[in-house]
Amino acid sequence: MKDLKGSVAVVTGAGSGIGRALAVELASQGCHLALSDINDADLNETQTHCKDYEVKVCTYNLDVSDRAAVLLHAKNVESDFECVNIIINNAGVTLSAKDQETDIEDFEWLMSINFWGVVYGSQAFLPLLIKSGAGHIVNISSIFGLISISKQAAYSSAKFAVRGYTESLAQELNIDNHPVRVSCVHPGFIATDIAKNGRLGRGESADSTILSFDKAARTTPEKAARTIVRGIKRNKSRILVGADAYAVEALHRLLGVQYQKVTQLIARKLMY
Repeated sequence: MKDLKGSVAVVTGAGSGIGRALAVELASQGCHLALSDINDADLNETQTHCKDYEVKVCTYNLDVSDRAAVLLHAKNVESDFECVNIIINNAGVTLSAKDQETDIEDFEWLMSINFWGVVYGSQAFLPLLIKSGAGHIVNISSIFGLISISKQAAYSSAKFAVRGYTESLAQELNIDNHPVRVSCVHPGFIATDIAKNGRLGRGESADSTILSFDKAARTTPEKAARTIVRGIKRNKSRILVGADAYAVEALHRLLGVQYQKVTQLIARKLMY
């Protein structure tokens, strides 16, 4: 998909962070947008950022953890645009907690958004992508879908699951010769408010968690969006975002499961 002009892209979690930056980047390349978020005020602000581009932009309030709502969303988007070329399952949340200090309700909350939201979005829009004759599924995982680290058991569980689901789906679509490409995105630390808006385990300090995240976050959402869109246009199956993502992938390739010795040292320095 070398030219996005005239295509229709669906972006979940478009109210802020990477989602907002993706909306603006796609609009700048002539891509029509179906933008969703659970926060209407944030979503309206994103729409304002896209107003200078000559593209159609529709916004939808959506809870991606609600399967029925996602299925209805796909029908509404089809009605509004007739065709869908790209679905970017971007909506996500964080939970920083030791496993023994994690409320199971918080674990389930994160999985319902970060994993099931991706599955619901992929399945709901896949028939429309196939129908378009040139579709693309883009699922946002994380560097913590490549490796894991202390206090990220829930988050890593979801992001590893996204990676496994996405890579399996890509193989199925290739075997069946469907005209749909699939990309799994692994961002490093991106300078967004995701940590600030996330949940914490019992005994965790919000200030220290946010400070640790902010120290590590060196990539802007705008740069992340440019990297992702470039990867879409190049039909890349794995899209790494940020120097830290490349470092993490290299670490895992070089050390295998022994990477955990390195991440434990980092965790002690940043999180304890």
